[in-house]
Amino acid sequence: MLLPAFALHQPTSVDGAVALAARLAPDFDWVAGGTDLLPNYKQRLNARPHVVSLARVAELRDLSTSRIGALVRLRDLERDPAIRATFPALADAASQIASTTLRESGTVGGNLCLDNRCYYFNQSELWRDAKGGCLKVAGPICLVVPTQKENICWAAYSGDLAPVLQVLGASVGIAGPDGRRTVPLVEFFQPDGIRRNVLARGELLTHVEIPETAKAYRAGYRKLRQRDTIDFPILGVAAAVHLEGDTVRDVRVSLTAVDTIPVWIDLADERDKRMSLAWIERIAARVLERVQPVKNVSLRPGYRRKMAAVLTRRLLVALTT
Repeated sequence: MLLPAFALHQPTSVDGAVALAARLAPDFDWVAGGTDLLPNYKQRLNARPHVVSLARVAELRDLSTSRIGALVRLRDLERDPAIRATFPALADAASQIASTTLRESGTVGGNLCLDNRCYYFNQSELWRDAKGGCLKVAGPICLVVPTQKENICWAAYSGDLAPVLQVLGASVGIAGPDGRRTVPLVEFFQPDGIRRNVLARGELLTHVEIPETAKAYRAGYRKLRQRDTIDFPILGVAAAVHLEGDTVRDVRVSLTAVDTIPVWIDLADERDKRMSLAWIERIAARVLERVQPVKNVSLRPGYRRKMAAVLTRRLLVALTT
């Protein structure tokens, strides 16, 4: 399927990109690797007349254990020796995204800002015309929950990197017409499948910052999908624990693909507890209670909910033994 016509712009600096976005807003999209945006455009999903490529902005390519540029390729993140040694969970999560070929093009910023996915949205134009448009693409209602009182899009957030970076305590840098700011990643996402995050029109995500304290944690990621490669997660669980002997000084859990945003589990009351199987079971039970998937992907919500607890349990066992 052919791409629709659009004007392509190629700034060479963050300031230039932001100035260009201010002039074009709201009729443009950012493109980095293009592995999500361009297939959507081919399906005529909210295509815009202008596309601003960030490929020539060198500032966005930093890669270290404390700062990861938005344009860092997923394959480079997966293979970087320092990342693999310091944050193996991050490299592992990157290695599970899509396929090797797609990871050569896909970027860190693109995965964090991934458009929310839904059974009713990610379909051909012919399929959508037959069914009727959903709220996310020129329709009057969200077909996932058509009887809801508020018109909110229930498409699922399906990025793999966000939950891992959240449990590591990461923040993201944002540049826009009003300057630059830093936002904790747990506050970056917005619970609406259309808006998705705190980026205002014309703002762009520039980098990820990982604090030094993240090195004290053991972290991991488990992913559920229909095939072992290519597929987006139907469920993803990230966890991090800070251990001192058999005492858990801190524990963090975040999940992807079960809601419109990554689901952060508040476990403050489970800190400074003795690590045990009973402790792990309590956390798995908290996840089961908190997670309430809806029918927005192919697998049944009840199965995804149960597997959220199962993967959390397996992951915490692996991290504490």
